[in-house]
Amino acid sequence: MPERSVRPLREPAAPSVDVITASAPAGQFDSPLDDHHIVDLHVGKPTQVTCRLDSRERPALQTHGSFCVVPAGVTGRWTMAQPLHALLIRIPPSLVRETAGAMGLAARSTELVPSLHVRDPQIERMGWMLQAERDDAHPSGRLFTDSLAVALAARLLGLQAGGAAARTPALPRWRLRNVLDYIEVHLDDDLTLAELATVAGFSLSHFKALFKQAIGQPVHRYVLERRVERARVLVLEGRRSMAEIAIEAGFAHQSHMARCMRRVLGLSPSQLARRAR
Repeated sequence: MPERSVRPLREPAAPSVDVITASAPAGQFDSPLDDHHIVDLHVGKPTQVTCRLDSRERPALQTHGSFCVVPAGVTGRWTMAQPLHALLIRIPPSLVRETAGAMGLAARSTELVPSLHVRDPQIERMGWMLQAERDDAHPSGRLFTDSLAVALAARLLGLQAGGAAARTPALPRWRLRNVLDYIEVHLDDDLTLAELATVAGFSLSHFKALFKQAIGQPVHRYVLERRVERARVLVLEGRRSMAEIAIEAGFAHQSHMARCMRRVLGLSPSQLARRAR
């Protein structure tokens, strides 16, 4: 594995999931076999990555929050144009099987399959919540962490089996990926609905409904949350002033950023900075 800092969510006696921060330099490496399923959540700046899992290979621009699923017993080959940082969530297969049983899925649907360069707001939020619990020494306790682990397994199985989000085509996947990548790269621009509709290749009215159907929230809410997330990362880095962060994250001004962060995170930028320190 690349150099990493390992901090399990709890004492090793009875873990439900592990959360690992991993980094890798530019170039190519093969991931080792693992007896856990791994959700590989990309952290940081957009990075061009070619990923190969089993017989599947696809190049893509990995953006903050996009993820791959590496099932237990599967190795992956990763080729990165720049250094890569990731949040790895290790899920025991037993938890996935138990969750699949509770969902009434057929026996053949109880295991995860390889997935490359996926975006799903629910999985992303759960990943950041698990990371926050780990970083804050698990203030919400075992029950909260285990509930998140089960919810994460259920969401992965639901998407794989054709749950609500996956069953409705909404935007074709490749068009949706183009839009999400475009938003990420142009997050500091004054994006318009018409501009994003053009990227998607649909009329403005169709795009608005199709985007909400695919993502589960209106496009303006999605963009707001992406800006808040970028601001959160920059505040925690502590290398820029609040005014600079507001501009880089796409907010109108510093006060606008503070209002949005309080609404989405429940914390102001200064409170977040104090926590980081």
